[in-house]
Amino acid sequence: MFLLDDVLLFPIRSLLWVFKEIHHAVEAEQANEADAITAKLSELYMMLETGQMTEAEFDAAEKVLLDRLDAIREGEDSGAEEDKDEDDEMVVIRKRG
Repeated sequence: MFLLDDVLLFPIRSLLWVFKEIHHAVEAEQANEADAITAKLSELYMMLETGQMTEAEFDAAEKVLLDRLDAIREGEDSGAEEDKDEDDEMVVIRKRG
């Protein structure tokens, strides 16, 4: 009976695995984007210190980058809660099976 269950649920589990892999790839890309934004902020500070940009230009560019970084981090925080909820759902599914 369990073999039959495995065969019947295989397409669903495969699809779930594909979606999880896509989710992990997106998270990795967002982490790389956060690192790139941090590097760009460092460049902005150096440009300000060397006089290559004015304080007003720096403030505008910094605001844009910090807003983007905050948005990424908020997405990570909500993603962690979604992962916990998803894990709880998988436990319930496994108990039923």
